Amino acid sequence: MKKLPLVSGFMLALSSVLPIVGEGLQVSGLLSQVVIGKYAGEFMAIGVGGRALGMGGAYAALANDATAAYWNPAALSRINYPDIVIMHDERFGSLINYDYASIALPYGPDATVAFSILRLGVDGIPDTRSAWVDLNGNGLFDDDNRPDYSKISYFNASDWAVYLSYAKKSSEEFSYGANVKLIRRDLAEHGATGIGFDIGLLYSPLSDLFVALNAQDITTTWIAWSTGRTELITPTLKLGSAYFFELFGGRFAPTFDVDLRFEHRRFASVAYVKIPYLGAASVDPHIGLEFDFKNTVAVRLGYNDIKQITFGAGVHLRKLDVDYSFAKFGSAGNDLGDTHRISLRIMLLEEKFVREVE
Repeated sequence: MKKLPLVSGFMLALSSVLPIVGEGLQVSGLLSQVVIGKYAGEFMAIGVGGRALGMGGAYAALANDATAAYWNPAALSRINYPDIVIMHDERFGSLINYDYASIALPYGPDATVAFSILRLGVDGIPDTRSAWVDLNGNGLFDDDNRPDYSKISYFNASDWAVYLSYAKKSSEEFSYGANVKLIRRDLAEHGATGIGFDIGLLYSPLSDLFVALNAQDITTTWIAWSTGRTELITPTLKLGSAYFFELFGGRFAPTFDVDLRFEHRRFASVAYVKIPYLGAASVDPHIGLEFDFKNTVAVRLGYNDIKQITFGAGVHLRKLDVDYSFAKFGSAGNDLGDTHRISLRIMLLEEKFVREVE
C-alpha cells in the first residue's frame, strides 16, 4: 500500500497527457477543439524489431523482414516467403509494456501484403478519484486523510496501432509501398480513434547501395477523442540509406537515417532548420552498423534520435532469427533503468510458400 501514492501520481501524470500533446496551433469551438498535436503520435515512433533497434533505428533502407511494414512499406517487396516477427519490450522497471507482431505474405510475382499490430500500455493503474475521504469536512485533502481502499478501481492506459500494408516491385531497382494505419487510444473512461497513411519508396542505384524514403502520416493523421478534442499528427519524412561490403569473412552494413518532423520541436531535436518550400523542421539522425558473419551470427551498434547508444546481436537459424537489443535510459543520478528488446523472426522457407514467378 505504501506505493499507492507514487502510482496514483503517475496516473495523474498520464491524465495530463491530453493538454500537453496539444501544444501548438489550436482552433477552438464551444464543444470541440482541433490541435496540431506535438508528440501525439510518439508511441508510433519508438521503433520495432530487435535488429533495427540494435542499430539505432537506422533501418528504412535495410529492412528485409516483416518489420518493413513499419520502417518502410516499400521494402516488403524483398520478401519471397511468408515472414512473421514478434517483439516484446519492457521499460522503466517493467512499468510500460510494448508489444509488436507482424506477418508479411508474398502476393503474385512482385507484390507483398502485410498486417501488423503494436501496443504500448501501462496496466493496472489505481484510480483513487472516488476513494479519498474528507474526514474533517473542510473540503480539502489534509495530511491525516486516507483513501478508502475498497473504493479504488483500476484501469489501463494503452495505445494501439494496426498497419495494413501493400508493396510492389516495379523493377529490380525500384519498389513502392503504402500503409493504412488504424489507431486506438484509451485513458481511463476516455478514448480516441484515428486513421493515417504512409507511403514508402526504395531505390537501388548500385547493387550494394540502397536509399529509402518513408513519408509517414503523409495526409496528416487525425485522432478524435471522446472529449471532443481532435489531434492532428503532422507528416514525418524518414530518409534512409544502407551500403554492403565484405570484410573479415562477413558482411558489413553501415546505415544512416534522418527523420524530418514538422512539429516545431525546436529544443527536443538534434537540429532545427528551415527547409525551402517545407518550412521549419526538426532533424533527428539515426546511425547503425551491422556485422553479419557468414549469415550465422550478427553484432550491431547504433545511435538513435533520443541520443542513445544502442547495442544488439542476432543468431540465424534455419527458419528462425533471434534478435536482441539493449538501450539505457537516464543518466548518472537519474537512472530510469535498462531496456532489453527481444524479437523473433519466423520464415516459412518451404517450396510451397515461395513467391510465384511469371
